[in-house]
Amino acid sequence: MFEVFVLRPDALTVWEDGVVRERLSWYHSVMVDEKPAKFIIARKVEVPEDPYRLEDTRELWKVHERAARDFDSLLREVKSADATPASYLKTPDPRHSYLDVKIAIARRLMDPCRLCERRCGARRLSGQPGVCLMADKCIVHSAFLHIGEEAPLVPSGTIFYGGCNFKCVFCQNYDISQVNARGGEVVSSLELAKVQRALRLRGARNINHVGGEPTPHVAFILESLKFLDVNVPQLWNSNMYMTEEVTRLLLDVIDIWLPDLKYGNDECAWRLSKVRDYWAVATRNIKMAHDSGDMIIRHLVLPGHLECCTRRVLQWISENTPGALVNVMDQYRPEHLVLKYPEKYKEIARRLRRDEILEAYKMAEEFKLEYKQVS
Repeated sequence: MFEVFVLRPDALTVWEDGVVRERLSWYHSVMVDEKPAKFIIARKVEVPEDPYRLEDTRELWKVHERAARDFDSLLREVKSADATPASYLKTPDPRHSYLDVKIAIARRLMDPCRLCERRCGARRLSGQPGVCLMADKCIVHSAFLHIGEEAPLVPSGTIFYGGCNFKCVFCQNYDISQVNARGGEVVSSLELAKVQRALRLRGARNINHVGGEPTPHVAFILESLKFLDVNVPQLWNSNMYMTEEVTRLLLDVIDIWLPDLKYGNDECAWRLSKVRDYWAVATRNIKMAHDSGDMIIRHLVLPGHLECCTRRVLQWISENTPGALVNVMDQYRPEHLVLKYPEKYKEIARRLRRDEILEAYKMAEEFKLEYKQVS
């Protein structure tokens, strides 16, 4: 197995900020071990049927919806009562749970694959890779305590998965997302749970599923939570281009969302990431996730894209996800195909100018977004 590195930064004062504490209250309660993570609660919701034996997928979704209502009731109880993580971890799981239903559905969505909105139909369980380059194995390139994330998240137990459903021409992780996606380590769901456990015991405030992109690995990630025996918040760090079905599977297991809302229109998304219908898909999923849990939205400011992308993104966030914190990111640097073909991608073949990022901050202030707390 790959090594889990130990990094312990100094204690952060970010939690003294009232806005951060209020908007990330559930995540904080799990992080400090006051409440059990959602995946633990989902494991306690019993279903009478064996979800792995149900042949009718529509019936399986009906079981999921019934269990979702039971989960909501139990979650309200957990939030209002003195429900400790230790007591929940010690209570035996039922034979079949809400989490099992999610795993069973995720496996079916893999073959033919319709985990993301490309809906490429790859027969992944038979070994055929999808557009994301992933097939029937969970591939992890690295796992470590990351201190470069937003302040409320560090040290973050970050797991970098191989493959991606985007083909970003400026990808900073292009080696694991596109060029050498299958070059990481193949891990079982049990091994993935052990990695998460090790990260938590070494000081991780969360388990950060990222990549590449975690969406192609959702079935393996959900299954790993059956074996995870420590309380730790689950964080979904994603381009949010999954299908609505996958979003529904994740809503009751993810404690904090870290979506990337990159483009303000479909034209830029197609030209720079080769995805269709980006705006409708990403905003739909981000809105669903926001309405179910804590969230920090990232927006990477691209050179020359302030009006076509940054303004519309920040305005949408202001109008649709008022509970989210926002990280207006200035970390863009030209990488991958942009370096290879600078004339083709001329407007982004350079770093941001100071006046551009200041203009992006001005837009955030114009739309009254809380962004300084997490930058």
